[in-house]
Amino acid sequence: MIPYFHFDVISIGPLNIHVWGLMVSLGMVAGILFAYRLAKKFLLSGEVVLDMAVWGIVGALIFARAFHVVFYDPFYYTLYPGEILKFWNGGASSFGGFFGAGFGIWLFCKKRKFSWKEILPYFDMSAVGLWLGWGIGRIGCFLTHQHPGKLTNFFFAVNYDGGARFDLGILESLLGFSLFIMYLLLFKKLVKVRWWLVAAISIADYAIFRFFLDFLRATPDFPGGDVRYLSFTPAQWGAAALLVGL
Repeated sequence: MIPYFHFDVISIGPLNIHVWGLMVSLGMVAGILFAYRLAKKFLLSGEVVLDMAVWGIVGALIFARAFHVVFYDPFYYTLYPGEILKFWNGGASSFGGFFGAGFGIWLFCKKRKFSWKEILPYFDMSAVGLWLGWGIGRIGCFLTHQHPGKLTNFFFAVNYDGGARFDLGILESLLGFSLFIMYLLLFKKLVKVRWWLVAAISIADYAIFRFFLDFLRATPDFPGGDVRYLSFTPAQWGAAALLVGL
């Protein structure tokens, strides 16, 4: 069993670095650099990967925060609207990020006039990098324990005050790293069949796993527990919408 701890801020003199934001940033950098190198390996443009990543990240950050504010804690942000922009304190919807990234990349493709055939390989490169970044970024969620789960006797649980619970931060980190390793190993085989398979299948896998993982989340009566809409979390509704969209 993992002992409970809370590692929120790294203080260096007068500078306070928020651990969650740091790990998310490191994950973004690692994922982009990996996708860049993968593109170069397949004789594609690394610059397109970098440009697409910028558009995708901007869209993801905006939508992730907006979805969190609207669907996870609207009453709090109605009372304290000044907190909406303080994203470094945590509070971002992963599926809001997915939809925002998709919108940002769509705008990028329209602006650069890429055809569907031209851009598909870059989706696959970016997908592999995404899962590496996801695994790293979710470590920040685990270190700050932003996603507590239900009570359990599972050996990999975190010993929260009041009893051991699943911690969705570490479970999602493991899922991200698992998808990264799996689709890196399958990459050459899948792209020989067709570009886009890596991105489509890995995202579908994530959505399916995430849907069932969210049944392990704490309910709203526990601090940090997720709100439910018709018995499902916002992420479960997002996972269903993502699968339909694929």
